Amino acid sequence: MSVVLRLALVLCVLVSLPAYAQKKISATLLDSINQEPIAGATIQCTDSSCNCSCITNNSGKFEMSCKDCRFIQVTHGSYKAQRISIQQFANSSTMIWLQPYTGTLNEIIVTANRGERIKRSEAPIAIGVVSAASIQETKAQSADQLLNKISGVNMVNLGNEQHQMSIRQPMTTKSLFLYLEDGIPVRTTGLFNHNALLEMNLAATKKIEVIKGPSSSLYGSEAIGGVVNFISLSPTIQPMLKWSAQGNSIGYKRTDLQTSFKTGKWGFALSGYYADKRNSFMDYTDFHKASLTARADYQFSDRTLVSNSYTYTDYYSDMRSGVDSTAFATKQFFNPQTFTFRKVQAHRFRTTLSHQWNENANSSLSLVVRKNAIGQNPSYRIKDDYKRVNGVWKGNKSLAHGEINESSFKSLAIISQHKQKFDWKNATLLGGLSADLSPSAYTASYIKIHKDTISGKYDNYEASDSSLTNYTTRINNFAGFIQAAFEPAKGLRLVGSIRYDVFQYKFNNQLAPSSFSGAADTSTVFRRLSPKIGLTYNPTNKIGFFANYSEGFVPPQVTELFTGVKVPFLQPSVFRNYEIGGWMNLFKNNLSGDFSIYQLDGSNEIVNMRLDDGSFANQNSGRTSHKGIEIGINANPIKSIRIRTSASYSKHMFEEFVEKGISYSGKEMNNAPRWLFNGEIWYRPNFLNGFRIGTEVQFVGKYYADPQNTASYPGYTVLHIRTAYTYKAIEIWMNVLNAGDRYYSTITSKSSFGYSYTLADPRSYNMGISLDLSTLLKKQP
Repeated sequence: MSVVLRLALVLCVLVSLPAYAQKKISATLLDSINQEPIAGATIQCTDSSCNCSCITNNSGKFEMSCKDCRFIQVTHGSYKAQRISIQQFANSSTMIWLQPYTGTLNEIIVTANRGERIKRSEAPIAIGVVSAASIQETKAQSADQLLNKISGVNMVNLGNEQHQMSIRQPMTTKSLFLYLEDGIPVRTTGLFNHNALLEMNLAATKKIEVIKGPSSSLYGSEAIGGVVNFISLSPTIQPMLKWSAQGNSIGYKRTDLQTSFKTGKWGFALSGYYADKRNSFMDYTDFHKASLTARADYQFSDRTLVSNSYTYTDYYSDMRSGVDSTAFATKQFFNPQTFTFRKVQAHRFRTTLSHQWNENANSSLSLVVRKNAIGQNPSYRIKDDYKRVNGVWKGNKSLAHGEINESSFKSLAIISQHKQKFDWKNATLLGGLSADLSPSAYTASYIKIHKDTISGKYDNYEASDSSLTNYTTRINNFAGFIQAAFEPAKGLRLVGSIRYDVFQYKFNNQLAPSSFSGAADTSTVFRRLSPKIGLTYNPTNKIGFFANYSEGFVPPQVTELFTGVKVPFLQPSVFRNYEIGGWMNLFKNNLSGDFSIYQLDGSNEIVNMRLDDGSFANQNSGRTSHKGIEIGINANPIKSIRIRTSASYSKHMFEEFVEKGISYSGKEMNNAPRWLFNGEIWYRPNFLNGFRIGTEVQFVGKYYADPQNTASYPGYTVLHIRTAYTYKAIEIWMNVLNAGDRYYSTITSKSSFGYSYTLADPRSYNMGISLDLSTLLKKQP
């Protein structure tokens, strides 16, 4: 080889060395499911000769200069790690998509800290998460198909997205649960609606977080059994457009749309769905729902953002009622109703201004406007004229009585919040103020109903000018809260919070006071201080423990205060919670688990008491106890199989409870199954990329149907099968719900009128197709 050629080769080597010796790389990390940026991920060089690393910012971006580095490792507790060659970073617009884990305990949560991002292992609470991946896999038609995956949660499906809830409480319609959208209550205090989740837009939901147990120290009233927070999709850096359509064998049809993008300082997102069901397995069970969420964000600077969101929901459903014991024993799908309904129109607008003062301080200010109206011809208000009186049946067999009513409210709320970090002991201080002004109205008028004595159906009614109820209530809630946390020793973190609430109710009755119309005009004020203290101890980053004491409260609802002639002297019901728990995350996130053990004691619960003169009035005199254990386990034994299980055992007791002259003290609470279990297995064969199949089992144990404990329901076990195939931008799926075609009741009760069984849907075959155009834009380095 000539001397000239040798010199040329040496020169080429010398020129190429700087490419490996010093290189600046930058990229943006995105969630592969929802396209949103991933903050807090670690970028680290894998070469032993290089010690460079960095962390992504809130926009998911990073920039790093490396010396003698050939590969980098991208890691985040909630996502599968990736190893990437440094030569693949072509420019600053490089994007990296990470695949999220499901069930990991190192994931970032926001509900435990009022929207502030913290690791799950830093929160001294029991919290369950329905991830974006789980939402995508399930293809849920209603929220219960998602929430029931969380240990200790039993959301009761009443049909057409109507529901009751059970979280550390029996299945109930009482105001013991708080529903949030992006950390802000969906409804105002004092007007609890057990069907509040009708107003949620599942198409706009990227994740759901559920705090189990009282959280009044942060969120105020009604946060007793649990807090359910629906976290909505935000504008994405990568343009996103998804469309899907589905239908099933019992008349259900639905189409969804999701789109988002950013341009300059603006970001936009639009998500919604329309669902319709007709000619189903049971007469008079049609419904339709349209829900749309629009979001527009403006980034003034790297530190200042304004986010605007508007959600509209239009809902209508025929309202069926439960079947009696005869129909249930003969396995009939019978509905005695032919004209009852529920309709909802809900508007919610939120604008939030967020500012990052520096690395240790940030503030936010939110303005919330709500407008809500629920109109009903309710099946549960229908009462037969023919009934037993003093042991003798009297009345007209073809006559029944009912009502048409409407409940509405408007809200204007302001919420301010500030968080400050300190170098001392990794301390943080979080505080805020809020005001919620919500005028409301309620009207009800009498209807005369005809009952067909042969078929048992209520076939028509006559409206009247008879006004049963007509009142307005001005509800004001003012509150302030503060939360402090610090680490006195390595692995140990102490957290304490306290909140003070003031409620003002101003009742104005448009009718003369009576047992139907309610009390005379009056005003009342409630005050409550709610504390919480807890700790987390993480001896390693693979295992941890927590403990907490917390209090929750529920002020009297408007209907509990003002529906009688006299206004009772009532105080908020108070619940005290004692809890310990822990978590583990082993074998490189292939095995994770969590558990919690709790004792929740209720006092001052409102019961309807018989007075000396024979009349009845609401009083604070009830005590209940609720204790249990909740366990969740996630496992990936091999790459192609994922297993999730959640289970709970609980016991709910009337400790001291006398209502309408009947004592339930020492009895087990009705509609309170001791055992709950939900488990699923997913299989993704390596030989067929894009295919998945899974089975899910839901078990609800035996429970008493009445508070006297004279009758019980054996519970049920139901199996679901889900399968899907994804090819590039197209996904097709089929879900077989209630695959065993089990005939069962989602909730059963017994009263003086007899048994009532709420029938579950029979087996249904649900097929769908989706188109995700954003997948065509992905180009992974």
